[in-house]
Amino acid sequence: MINCDGLVKIYETDDKKVMALEGLDLTVETGEMLAVIGKSGSGKSTLLNMIGGLETPTAGVLTIDGKDISTYSEAEMVRYRRNKVGFVWQKSAKNLFPYLTVLQNVEAVMMFENSSNLKYGAHDENSGKHVNRCRDNNKSYALKLLNAVGLQEHKDKLPAQLSGGEQQRAAIAVALANKPDILLADEPTGAVDTRTADTIYELFHKLNKELGITIIIVTHDMALAGRVDRTVLISDGKVSTEKLKKHPAMEYTVLDKAHRIKLTDEMLEAAGIESNKVRVDVQDGRLVISRI
Repeated sequence: MINCDGLVKIYETDDKKVMALEGLDLTVETGEMLAVIGKSGSGKSTLLNMIGGLETPTAGVLTIDGKDISTYSEAEMVRYRRNKVGFVWQKSAKNLFPYLTVLQNVEAVMMFENSSNLKYGAHDENSGKHVNRCRDNNKSYALKLLNAVGLQEHKDKLPAQLSGGEQQRAAIAVALANKPDILLADEPTGAVDTRTADTIYELFHKLNKELGITIIIVTHDMALAGRVDRTVLISDGKVSTEKLKKHPAMEYTVLDKAHRIKLTDEMLEAAGIESNKVRVDVQDGRLVISRI
């Protein structure tokens, strides 16, 4: 389980401070497939980077399976990023080495993992056999992953020889090479056509249901967002609303831990509210918010 409790992230430049997250609260259940949407600059990618261990919160607590990852040592954080999470970025340059084949890209992740777990002794006569066995296992598993994403026939191609959609599927195979519990995808369909986006979604859905991987997708693709278990909208650094796949017509406004409500611009416009003050009444067990 992923639990974000009052996350704050402030970026400082020479002359100003920018608050990317402003006390964000969010819980993601193990095995859930979640989409995160919001305007550019709302804090979506910052949240993803924090869960992935690439950034730390300025304030608040982020726990993964009950452990506060901000307390990790540098070595523990490296192991967390290497073993617990996988990343799929929008731009293939962040996912794939351009000078390695598709198969070699997937194997490379496993080689890094093996190098951290194996200790080679200069006088260990079995070390060479151990390395060769690891390489054989790596190649076998890499081929299974490429088959799962439909790229086994392209295993010997370089990334530049693949289409945009094929590059994204290769990136997903790379992200799965370390057998992560959590898969983080930042705009995975942003640079592909609708048909390819559907293929990528179906692949995510298969991974989620068959392997139980927790998947968090940051996206502007509303069609993709509408097909996951739950969609959360981040506005001004906080979770504003949620939509559930089982109740697609309903959009739920989220109360934070201080019982505050974040209303979207669309809600205010529809209600004709332009002031920063509103009237709140309780009528027949319902809260009614109206303009003054």
